[in-house]
Amino acid sequence: MRDSAIASLKLKHLDLEKKLVRQDPNEVNTKFSKRIDTYFFPIGDDITGVVTDWVNTLLKEQLYSLNDPVFPRNKIGHDSNQGFVCTGLEPLHWKTTTPIREIFKQAFHNAGLPYFTPHTFRNTLVLHGQQVCKTPEEYKAWSQNLGHESPLTTFISYGKLDTYRQGEVMRKIGAPTTEKSINKERFFAALEEMGIMH
Repeated sequence: MRDSAIASLKLKHLDLEKKLVRQDPNEVNTKFSKRIDTYFFPIGDDITGVVTDWVNTLLKEQLYSLNDPVFPRNKIGHDSNQGFVCTGLEPLHWKTTTPIREIFKQAFHNAGLPYFTPHTFRNTLVLHGQQVCKTPEEYKAWSQNLGHESPLTTFISYGKLDTYRQGEVMRKIGAPTTEKSINKERFFAALEEMGIMH
C-alpha cells in the first residue's frame, strides 16, 4: 500500500482470515480514489504473523474499535522538563504521511541500514513478483494486488532492474536448468490432457 493509504487504513478494512485488505476509497486515501483489494503477498508467514499479532493487540488489548486506525498516531505528552515526548499511541489517524516516513527512517537507523522510503517496498514487491510469478495470470494478479490496472504499468513504472541483477539474468538466459525441463514436462502433460498429444 502507498503511505497515504496506510495512514488512513481502519481495522475494519483488514480481513485476516482471507488475508485481504479492502482499500475502500470512501475511507482510505488511495491513488485516484480507486478501490483496491489487496491480498497479502506471499512473502513469509512471519510477516503475516506480525500483522496478525498487531491487529489482535489493538483489538483485544487496547480495545480499539473496527473504525480505529491500523497504524495509530503517537500520543504526545510532556517529560519532567516539559519537553514533548511520545507517551504511547492514541486511536487517531495520522494527518500526514511525514510521521510515517520519520518512523521508517528511525527504524532503518536503529537497524544500522540506509534509509529506504515506504514506496521502495512496492519496487521490491515488483522485482520479487518478476521472479516468482510463473504464468501471465499470476503476474496479472500480482499487478492487480499493487492496484495497477495493467501489468504494463507494473513493468514500465516499477520493473527496472539494477545493473547487478540485469547481469545475473543475462547470464542465466539460455543456460540449461532443471526448472526448464519441469516446465516442458508440464507443457506436454497439459497437451495430453487436452487430447492434443498422446
